[in-house]
Amino acid sequence: MKWFNTLSHNRWLEQETDRVFDFGKNAAVSTGFGWLGNNGRVRADMGTHLWITARMLHVYSVAASMGRPGAYQLVDHGINALNGALLDNEYGGWYACVNDDGVVDASKQGYQHFFVLLGAASAVTTGHPKARKLLDDAIAIIEKYFWSEQEQMCLESWDEAFNETEDYRGGNANMHAVEAFLIVYDVTHDRKWLDRALRIASVIIHDVARSGEYRVNEHFDAQWAPIRDYNKENPAHRFRAYGGTPGHWIEWARLMLHLRAALEARFETPPDWLLDDAKGLFHATIRDAWAPDGADGFVYSVDWEGKPIVRERVRWPIVEAMGTAYALYSVTGDAQYEAWYQKWWDYCTKYLMDYENGSWWQELDTDNKVTTKVWDGKQDIYHLLHCLVIPRLPLAPGLAPAVAAGLLDINAR
Repeated sequence: MKWFNTLSHNRWLEQETDRVFDFGKNAAVSTGFGWLGNNGRVRADMGTHLWITARMLHVYSVAASMGRPGAYQLVDHGINALNGALLDNEYGGWYACVNDDGVVDASKQGYQHFFVLLGAASAVTTGHPKARKLLDDAIAIIEKYFWSEQEQMCLESWDEAFNETEDYRGGNANMHAVEAFLIVYDVTHDRKWLDRALRIASVIIHDVARSGEYRVNEHFDAQWAPIRDYNKENPAHRFRAYGGTPGHWIEWARLMLHLRAALEARFETPPDWLLDDAKGLFHATIRDAWAPDGADGFVYSVDWEGKPIVRERVRWPIVEAMGTAYALYSVTGDAQYEAWYQKWWDYCTKYLMDYENGSWWQELDTDNKVTTKVWDGKQDIYHLLHCLVIPRLPLAPGLAPAVAAGLLDINAR
């Protein structure tokens, strides 16, 4: 049974994409895009986070290029927020969180700044007149503070004034740097962004994860030595969970395939390990995290022997898994990847899609009932594009540039 690139499945994806876009519009607030609760209304108590606002700018840049009425106005709204309440006019960069009363968290987080880079690059593809300057400003901050020429990797965070940085080095921030660098390359055609993405992937995946049965270590010291017991006392941390976070393993696999495709589009021969390691990450995720306790779903985290730690089923890992299954099928033509893709869609329609309140539930317990142990609310719709839009695109150029280039079709390609 075939779904990929069929008229009927692509039309179904298109309908679900519009349902999700309509839900996300509710997040717009005066300071950017707010934290949406499970009922689809903004939770004012959570403030306006930089990562949510930047991701929603990226999302609605895609929607604008898809011709969705109202999306361009949300692009404008996101750019204005990044030039307004979230911008630090004194020290540069962007605040981590603000609210109507001012700054809540003034720290400068790499994870969040890489989403500013992604959102700005995606906005450029819409033709918005302020987008390129925003991208140039974001690039300048990344170059000055977050890309380390000495380490050839990305730093994690700074204080408000960019005086002190953590000794900690994070795999999660570096993974999203790879994601952003690929789109910046598509927009600027500057080869260094591909070189940097390849370097990051080679360290975190090919050097470290491959030697550990593809259980990706995300926590490192300043010399890039793994810290295996990091956050052991706080295993359900949203951004720095203890042990391995399999959703990131399979997300890494897709990004490596995009990088591979970008190199091929330059008529270059990518290293063989990009595909080999992508396969290894995909199958390690299934091996350790899919239904290890008998119930379907991906557990949130596992230890270094692959045993579950946090068993809750968070939404984004399975969304990333579906995007990666499509990417691997695109490269290999192997039917096993489409079979997994179909199995995971069956799971999502049964347990995760919320037709009463909108969008998808963010977290389920071990019985696949809605819970809030790790995440409370439906913060944004960024990850959902990776199962709703990416399966209708080539792997290069990246998401927003590909849609803006007219490469998305609801019909079979």
